[in-house]
Amino acid sequence: VGLLFLCFQSTDLTSTVGYDSIIQHLNDGRKNCKEFEDFLKERAIIEEKYGKELINLSKKKPCGQTELNTLKRSLDVFKQQIDNVGQGHIQLAQTLREEAKKMEDFREKQKLHRKKIELIMEAIHKNRNLQYKKTMEAKRLYEQRCRDKDEAEQAVHRNASLVTQKQQEKLFLKLAQTKSALEDTDRSYQQSVTTMEKIREEWQNEHIKACEFFETQECERINYFRNALWLHVNQLSLGCVQNDEKYEEIRKSLEMCSIEKDVDFFVNLRKTGSLAPAPVVYENYYNAQRNVTPAARSPMMLPPPKQAYSVPFSLLEA
Repeated sequence: VGLLFLCFQSTDLTSTVGYDSIIQHLNDGRKNCKEFEDFLKERAIIEEKYGKELINLSKKKPCGQTELNTLKRSLDVFKQQIDNVGQGHIQLAQTLREEAKKMEDFREKQKLHRKKIELIMEAIHKNRNLQYKKTMEAKRLYEQRCRDKDEAEQAVHRNASLVTQKQQEKLFLKLAQTKSALEDTDRSYQQSVTTMEKIREEWQNEHIKACEFFETQECERINYFRNALWLHVNQLSLGCVQNDEKYEEIRKSLEMCSIEKDVDFFVNLRKTGSLAPAPVVYENYYNAQRNVTPAARSPMMLPPPKQAYSVPFSLLEA
């Protein structure tokens, strides 16, 4: 006999308080499974939306688009891996939907199997309570006939010497009728009690089987729910590991990034020359004017120079 049967009984034959408590707990368990199922579906919506936004971000949002050489390659890897992370979240969303569907199938399967047991128990409860009502009515009639018979006997003994022969015959006739009615109701009552006991035994046997079935089903539900939650957490952990592998690709690319190479690449690609501008010096305006030749100062034609005369050297010395 299962734990549920032992711990959910009642001394009232027609009471279903223990059975109702078990059914309520099973309904609550089914509701809890539905809540987790809805949680997975909502999480799937969030993961899919986040994944699509990451993909859209990596494709449409500029991110260092004018960088060159090794850093450009690292940025290309970065954007590609962000796209891959987004794809991973979309795949996780699909996995979560599949897990939610499995939970729904499990929940509906348990509901279907349990419904069969519940229908059997409802019919037995109805039959048991109906027979109990009949038995109590038979008992009431039996006890009433007992009282009627006792009153008839008392009337005979009380009036034995006080009534006429004819009246005495009436009293004996009434006593005989009450005895006959008592015998009928006694047989009816005993038959009703016998039938009630058979129905009670049938109900008890079915109740035991139902409790054992419910206990097994509840153990299966808790185990399935626990495993589903464990699997969900594992999927989230796996997603983190896979994302970190993608981020590791970015880190590896960044390790290959060379500042010197990028600078040299830029220089070779865009260089304009190696000669710097000459220094700007101070230029005096007047010095510049004196250095200019007459021809340079005036474009006018000058008269030819006069004939030069030679002077004896001796005169120059004098």
